[in-house]
Amino acid sequence: MATRYYRLPTGNVLALEADQPFPPLEDALVDPNGLLAVGGELTANRLLEAYQHGIFPWFSEQDPVLWWSPDPRMVLFPEELKISKSLQKHLKHADVRLDTSFRTVMESCATIPRNGQNGTWILPQMIEAYCELHRLGYAHSVEVWQEGALVGGLYGVALGRVFFGESMFHRATDASKIALVHLVKHGYDMIDCQMYTPHLASLGAREIARQEFAEKLRELVHDTAK
Repeated sequence: MATRYYRLPTGNVLALEADQPFPPLEDALVDPNGLLAVGGELTANRLLEAYQHGIFPWFSEQDPVLWWSPDPRMVLFPEELKISKSLQKHLKHADVRLDTSFRTVMESCATIPRNGQNGTWILPQMIEAYCELHRLGYAHSVEVWQEGALVGGLYGVALGRVFFGESMFHRATDASKIALVHLVKHGYDMIDCQMYTPHLASLGAREIARQEFAEKLRELVHDTAK
C-alpha cells in the first residue's frame, strides 16, 4: 500500500490508514507546531496507542481528525505545584469527587465560553470516544461540587504513572484549580498539560523539550507502581 500524505501550505503530514502506526514524533511539523498525522478513527485502541507515544487528537468540526505532538510540551511535575493562599482556603472546604459525572464534565468543558476561542474541539465524536475510554477504566474526571451542583472539574487519560490532561472548566472561583490540586495528590509522577497557558504556568506547569517528554513517557507510561 502506497503511503499517502495530507498536503498543507506548510508541509505534508501522514494520512493515516486503518491500523497504520503513527510516524515518529520528529516527523511532526514545526508550523503548525506538532501536527503529526491526519485521519483515522477515534477508537479506544487508537487513542491509547496515541497517548502511549505522546500524541493527542485536536481538531475542529471542519477538519479531519488531526494528531499532535508539539515541541515544547507543557507538563506539571507534582513537586512543582504552586498553591496560593487564596486557593489553600478554598481547598479546605471543597467537595471533590472522582469519576461520578465523567460525561457531564466533558460536556461542560465543551460548552463553557473561553477567552479568545470560538467554538470547541470537544465534538460529539470526541465525547463518545473518551466516554468509551472511561468505561474501559482509562479516562477519568475530577469534579468539584457545591450544594449538589457541579461547578468545576477536569478530565483526561491515565496510563501508568502519567495523567494526560485534556480540558478543565470552572463555574466557581478556583474550582478547576481545586480539581488539579486533587489530581496531583492522586500520585502521578507527571501530568501532561499539552500546550502552554498562563493559567497552567501559574500553578507550576512548565515547558520541556518534546524529546525529554518522550523519554519520561517511556519510563513512566507502563509503570503502575505508586
